[in-house]
Amino acid sequence: MLEMTRDSFEELVSQALDRIPPELTRVMDNVAVFVEDEPEPGEAELLGLYEGTPLTERGEWYAGVLPDRISIYMGPTLRHCADADEVVHEVAVTVVHEIAHHFGIDDDRLHELGWG
Repeated sequence: MLEMTRDSFEELVSQALDRIPPELTRVMDNVAVFVEDEPEPGEAELLGLYEGTPLTERGEWYAGVLPDRISIYMGPTLRHCADADEVVHEVAVTVVHEIAHHFGIDDDRLHELGWG
């Protein structure tokens, strides 16, 4: 497995978030991004996970709820990648993929767009 410090990995996630166009980050609402070491048991190769209610599904009832959660998983990402450049790329793709879920874009559409 490729070695990387937690701080270095968190910085890659931060850099990936910084590359999201401002017109998109302005409309992101009630969502938090976390770096986690590993996903839940049984999901060992999951690189990222969006948990929440996509913007496209929120209605008048949506008030006073906890933030949506985007988790980026360090362990599976490092196991998946052969070198540091690949980690940079995979983190960027995973961040975009999970943010797309926040906007209501499903996996099938993301695959069509090349972000699957």
